[in-house]
Amino acid sequence: MFDLNFYRGKRVFITGHTGFKGAWLCKLLSGAGAVVTGYGLKPPTAPSLFGLAGISRDVGSVTGDIRDYAALKKAFDAAAPEIVLHLAAQPIVREGYKDPVGTYGTNVMGTVHILECVRGSSCVKSFLNVTTDKVYRNREWVWGYREGEELDGFDPYSNSKSCSELVTHSYRDSFFADGAVAVSTARAGNVIGGGDFADDRILPDCVRAASAGKKVVAVRNPYSTRPYQHVLEPLYAYLMIAGMQYMDQGYAGCYNVGPDESDCFQTGALVDLFVKHWGEGLSWENQADGGPHEANFLKLDCSKLKATFGWAPRWNLDRAVEKTVEWSKCYLSSGDVRACMDKQIQEFFLDGGVPRKTGCRDRT
Repeated sequence: MFDLNFYRGKRVFITGHTGFKGAWLCKLLSGAGAVVTGYGLKPPTAPSLFGLAGISRDVGSVTGDIRDYAALKKAFDAAAPEIVLHLAAQPIVREGYKDPVGTYGTNVMGTVHILECVRGSSCVKSFLNVTTDKVYRNREWVWGYREGEELDGFDPYSNSKSCSELVTHSYRDSFFADGAVAVSTARAGNVIGGGDFADDRILPDCVRAASAGKKVVAVRNPYSTRPYQHVLEPLYAYLMIAGMQYMDQGYAGCYNVGPDESDCFQTGALVDLFVKHWGEGLSWENQADGGPHEANFLKLDCSKLKATFGWAPRWNLDRAVEKTVEWSKCYLSSGDVRACMDKQIQEFFLDGGVPRKTGCRDRT
């Protein structure tokens, strides 16, 4: 198991630190003793995990747009980072249909901008670009995509992240071939966890309905299959990849980060788990609205990550949903969500990666 104490005293620059994943990542790194500088927009939701958990107390936080190269470079140069984690993105599929120009501007040119900062730096040794499982040309296969499969996302969001991958590969080959900077990309599956307040996401919509005492109404396809995982799973993998390639550039490359096949659930089955853990007589009904095109079937083959680092998922989906509900109920009861995060992080690293079996995967 990779020891996060590696990050003690390391200067780390994170883009997109005010988002859901970014806030959890800042919590992990600050707990490990890293010197963190975050660059990102104001939190994208109100409320936000970044604000509720007081993440600004733990890191240096710079408000700025990844599309503003001059502002980004100023913050980057002041931080003089050794390790760069690029999370800034427009992450919503349906938003990509509404605003393709903004989506491509953020996800493609934002990647160009941060890589230009790295190219002009003399102190960066490790760079990781976080993309998505949706970068692959989706052929509706029943088996998982591997890192060598064709990149060609269908919709503007997915395609823009495919382009972000290609930009990263080009910079690696054109400017970092001398080995001065280790460069990797991580393609993560769908994440869940406490503190996600985004619109048009399944579990946040479930929490909003449950907290209002209403029946959960699902408008997404309940039969679409996705690789769901707790947010701590990919974040730990990102830190492992970035840290290992810092020490040995032979680890640089492209990695899928997702759950075991047994945790690739249909959307309806995910909502079933949420209802089970929430209790209180909660129920749900399907009112799928069709919506814009999204892949029906998507899995990742994570054997490369497992073989290279001896990595394995630590929490299965049942546990992940349980922890999402735990955090959400803590928040709704005005509890200490920061302490809840610390508790869940400790439990994650103590659980030893032995998953508990779940009772359902598909809705038939």
